[in-house]
Amino acid sequence: MKNVFIPAFCLLSSLALQAQDSTASLVFSAYAETFWSYDFNQPAGNSRPAFLYSHNRHNEFNLNLGYVKAAYAGDKVRANLALAAGTYMADNYAAEPIAFRNILEAGVGLKLGDKTWLDAGIMPSHIGFESAVSKDCQTLTRGILAENSPYFETGAKITHSPNERWTLALLVLNGWQRIARINNSPAFGTQVTYKPGERATLNWSSYVGNERPDTARQWRVFNNFYGIFQVSEKMSLILGFDIGAENGSVWYTPNAILRAQLNDKWAIAGRVENYTDREGIIIAPDFSVSGASVNLDFRATQNALLRFELRYLGSDNAIFPGENELKKSTLYGTTSIAVSF
Repeated sequence: MKNVFIPAFCLLSSLALQAQDSTASLVFSAYAETFWSYDFNQPAGNSRPAFLYSHNRHNEFNLNLGYVKAAYAGDKVRANLALAAGTYMADNYAAEPIAFRNILEAGVGLKLGDKTWLDAGIMPSHIGFESAVSKDCQTLTRGILAENSPYFETGAKITHSPNERWTLALLVLNGWQRIARINNSPAFGTQVTYKPGERATLNWSSYVGNERPDTARQWRVFNNFYGIFQVSEKMSLILGFDIGAENGSVWYTPNAILRAQLNDKWAIAGRVENYTDREGIIIAPDFSVSGASVNLDFRATQNALLRFELRYLGSDNAIFPGENELKKSTLYGTTSIAVSF
C-alpha cells in the first residue's frame, strides 16, 4: 500500500496546487495501441526473440501499450501520473515489484530558477530517440538499440536550458531501467542536447552505474549519440550510435532511419541497424544481428494512426525461433492501430 500511495499522493498534491496557481493546467489523456504480427519462421510459441520487448507476439492480436495519464503544469510545479497495461508493460516491468508493474510515469518537478527544473520519480529514459509510445516514433517497432537500453528510469534529474539551443541534464538513478534498486550503488546519467538550427538536433546521453549486487560490483559505462535532421520539408533522417563497456567488454549499435511524408495522410520510412554484443553483456554471447525494415503509415484522423511494417533480422548464428529449430534470420510483418485522446 505504501508504494501505491506515493504516486497517488503526487497527483492529489498537484490538484491542490492548481487552486493556488491561476496559470496552472491539469490535462487528462489516454492512449492505446493494438497490434498483430506474423513471423514467417512460424515459431512454435507465440513469443518473438527474447531481445525484443515491444510488439513481440506472433500471430496474436494484442495490446502493446495502453495508458491513462494526468499531467499537471504550473508556473513552478509540475507532475505526471500515467497508469498502463499491455505486452510492453508485462515484458519490460517483469522484474519490478508487483506494486510498480503498471506505472508508466509517476513524478513531480520543481522549478529552481528561470531556466532550471528538478524532477524526481519514475520518468521516461534520457537515452535514445525512440520511446515506448509508438505514435511518437518514426517506425512502428522499436530498433534493437532502443529495446536493449532503458525505456524508463527512476531517480532525480536537474535540467538546465541556458538558451533555445542548449539543454543540459544531470541525473542520479536507481539503475539501468529499474524502479527498485538491486544494490546500494547509485547510478548517474548526463544529457546534452544542442540545436544548431531549426532543422537539426544533436544529442549525447551517458550512463554510469553498477549493475551487480554490492558483493560483485561491476560498473557499466554507456554512451548514446544521435542526430535528427530535417533534410527537406517532407523528409527527415535520424542517425544513432550507442557504445557501452562493462568488465572490459564492449557492445555497440549503429542505427539509421529515413522518413518521407508523402502527403497529409501517408508517410513511409526505412530503417537499417546492427547490434553487436560479442561478450553477452546485454543480450547473449557472440550476439551480432543486422536488420532492415520498411514502414508505411496512414493517419486516418489527427489522433488515429494505422501502421504497417515489414522487418528483416539476420545473424551469423541460429538464434531466431522457428517451427522446429532455430534459424539464422527472420522476416516478419506487423500492423498496428494507435489512438490517442
